[in-house]
Amino acid sequence: MIEKMTKKSGQTDAEAIVFLKNNISELQLPKEEQIFVSNEVKGGKEMVTLQRLNRVAFFIPVSKETDDAGLEALRGKGNDIQSVVNRMKISSLRLNDRSGNDSAGRAVAEGIALGNYQFLKYLKAKKEKQNSLGHIYVERKSGNSSEIEELNVLTAATLLARDLVNEPVSFLTAEQFSKEMVRAGKMAGFKVEVLNKKQIEAHKMGGLLAVNRGSIDHPTFTIMEYKPKNAKNKKPVVLIGKGVVFDTGGLSLKPTPGSMDEMKCDMAGAAAVVGAMYSIAGNKLPVHVVGLVPATDNRPGMNAVAPQDIITMHDGSTVEVLNTDAEGRLILADALSYAKKYNPELCIDLATLTGAAVRAIGSYASAIMGTASHSAMKKLAESGMSVWERTVEFPLWKEYGDEMKSDIADLKNLGSANAGQITAGKFLEHFTDYPWIHIDIAGPAYINGANSYRTKGGTGVGVRLLFDFIKKNYC
Repeated sequence: MIEKMTKKSGQTDAEAIVFLKNNISELQLPKEEQIFVSNEVKGGKEMVTLQRLNRVAFFIPVSKETDDAGLEALRGKGNDIQSVVNRMKISSLRLNDRSGNDSAGRAVAEGIALGNYQFLKYLKAKKEKQNSLGHIYVERKSGNSSEIEELNVLTAATLLARDLVNEPVSFLTAEQFSKEMVRAGKMAGFKVEVLNKKQIEAHKMGGLLAVNRGSIDHPTFTIMEYKPKNAKNKKPVVLIGKGVVFDTGGLSLKPTPGSMDEMKCDMAGAAAVVGAMYSIAGNKLPVHVVGLVPATDNRPGMNAVAPQDIITMHDGSTVEVLNTDAEGRLILADALSYAKKYNPELCIDLATLTGAAVRAIGSYASAIMGTASHSAMKKLAESGMSVWERTVEFPLWKEYGDEMKSDIADLKNLGSANAGQITAGKFLEHFTDYPWIHIDIAGPAYINGANSYRTKGGTGVGVRLLFDFIKKNYC
């Protein structure tokens, strides 16, 4: 938990001091320590650590202004700090921000909190493995103290998304996922409506129903809405997340070794939408936002949809299913079509959609494309740089759409072997008639080893990106 430092906060055994590198004298340290810290900083050290018996102090020199890469480096320093603090079994830390550079202090706090995350729910020895650090008390030279609470809510939202991604399908079925969204809504203050299978059938969501045909568990379609009285946008921003809680590939069973090992993360797009709704509502942003999550698992059992089947989607379009492992676009298409009822100012969908996106840009960024204005795409990319959830834009040329034409239906769900992330985007575009951005998060959504403050497993990618983008452009 990130809190403002008060008299009631008490003494801490760890302190991180963020200061302007040219103002070392302001630290008012004992002479020997002052000389040591000064020499280390002059020698190029980006963080200086001092051990004092059972106490530890970290000194982080910064400039008056810090660029995006510099802020990411400071988040990394925050992660290093939490690692040392937990190793020393310290329960609370004071972050003393004397720099006047509010972005720098915030980045350090963010890195500490995100790096401190653990998913221990299923461990018998979870008490023994639990990190000791529970509180981060922030003391600032300047800035609005409400920013501290904002960061605390945003961090909690990101960790909520990580929890959801890390849950196995033995717990997180589509129906349970919807219950978790209801719980999140009650905590953060947004409305939640869950459509059951009969209601989904009544809405003729043929894509979601087709993917669900191989499962014994029912699908859900969850509608989240946050509409404050002071909302500044007349038309809502709609967020849509792919909610495939586990993907076997269906009858087109995933063939390669290890290809199913991370498929509990195939609902990471939906988790990001839940986290974004939580952060927006929890921070009471004056913006009307709707979140849509179609959810199901994709299995080869029961009466599973088969290659060459033709299904009818929510908007009446017919789709020839050539590969049942291209299922995410089918459930997203129904949600994109359903979103038309809101006449959205902008719609953004997030999905672990294609291996092609990973092959194109690896795990370092998300692929984006869409019909939104150049300005909107640019602003999303700027937010991506700001929170270091970077994006790479791909084109949606007509030729890619030609690959999705079927001889016997309106569309097919699979293009050629090349540019699969784009042909998937062209498929989705068919179901929109409003400004829209597609974010393929297949690369950064789940990692097999910790990468700085991005812990092993679900990363929560998308939550901070969406929050930053919406706050800067709709509030």
